[in-house]
Amino acid sequence: MGRGKSVLAVLAVASAGIALGVWWSLGVGQPPVAYLTARVERGPISQIVTATGTVNPVTTVQVGTYVSGPIKELFVDFNSPVRKGQRVAQIDPRPFLMKVKQATANVATARAQVEKDKADLNFKRQVLTRSRALFQRALIARQEVEAAERDYEQALAQLQLDQARLEQSVAALEEAKVNLEYTDIISPVDGVVVSRNVNVGQTVAASFQTPVLFEIARDLTKMQVNAKVSEADIGAVREGQRAFFTVDAYPERRFWGSVVQVRNAPQTVQSVVTYDVVVSVENHDLALKPGMTANISVVTAHREEVLKVPLAALRFRPPSGQGDDEQPRWTTGPSHVQAPGIGGRTQGHGRHQVWVYRGGSEIQPVAVQVGLSDDTHAELLVGDLQEGEAVVTGIRTAENSDAPQTSVPGFGPGFGRRMRR
Repeated sequence: MGRGKSVLAVLAVASAGIALGVWWSLGVGQPPVAYLTARVERGPISQIVTATGTVNPVTTVQVGTYVSGPIKELFVDFNSPVRKGQRVAQIDPRPFLMKVKQATANVATARAQVEKDKADLNFKRQVLTRSRALFQRALIARQEVEAAERDYEQALAQLQLDQARLEQSVAALEEAKVNLEYTDIISPVDGVVVSRNVNVGQTVAASFQTPVLFEIARDLTKMQVNAKVSEADIGAVREGQRAFFTVDAYPERRFWGSVVQVRNAPQTVQSVVTYDVVVSVENHDLALKPGMTANISVVTAHREEVLKVPLAALRFRPPSGQGDDEQPRWTTGPSHVQAPGIGGRTQGHGRHQVWVYRGGSEIQPVAVQVGLSDDTHAELLVGDLQEGEAVVTGIRTAENSDAPQTSVPGFGPGFGRRMRR
């Protein structure tokens, strides 16, 4: 009896082992695969082109000097408001005053010489008249008349020469006065001083290149961003498009503007071709300052109230293998969609496949066609998806255990490991 019971016990254990093996091989006892899911949403979507740029005033005037000399006095400083015609600095005027006095004296000398020439010319005219009268009466020889004519013509030429010299002296006087006026550095526009490059006592030399003493921004309430857009993205950027950007000083604030110019001049830096895009922005509170670095996004396209599919769902591919009896039974579906056209927006839009969990033990592939996309979602143009439906975005791991998930029974962690073998 005892021996029989032992044999029955061994048979029972063997049967249980065989049953457990079959149960395990069929995957019935494996823990479910936890899939990460996200909802199909409805709302606005924007397609953007990103770039970096610099905040600058719309108009900046560089104020220089035409004459050389030491700076005698400064009348403005950084951030000083100025008016058109206001004196902002002065170069020592004494050397130029001396030149004006010298030129004035030269003009006086030239005028006196002209008056002398006029008197001499008048005398020579009288001599010529008397000589001709005496020659007609045969009282003098012809040579004396010719000599009088020669003296008269020379006096006339001398008068014309000294008159020209007088004009030169007058011009030199005017030039000296203009240079004296240039010692006063005048603001050409209304604005605010954003840069001052000189100090009192510093000597500026205006020889081959005009030195820049001040930079004056005409209006700081209107700024612009000069952004550099790569050649791969420039085709989508157009004038009039809306744009927003952030600066490091206000990381949580968005500044909105519009594209006012797309410049055709290319710039190549380390084999990278970019184009300048100018974005105009209002700056009524003067929060933006010249030189700030802007991370700009140009809205190249926008849709309101469209179905949006998460980009992660478009990238998801379920685990698969061939010749494995424990492979999941995926429900088959269309591999692609021939879209008839929706609002003329089908050209160039990508066709993808997403996986939808609709209850039960299966996830089902759905062919979709997408349009605009942003950083997280893509516009759904064609596809059997509804708002609020759950699409699979990944497989739950230890790293993303807090994310939304859906469990499909029958395929545990061991399935993925066996497939990798």
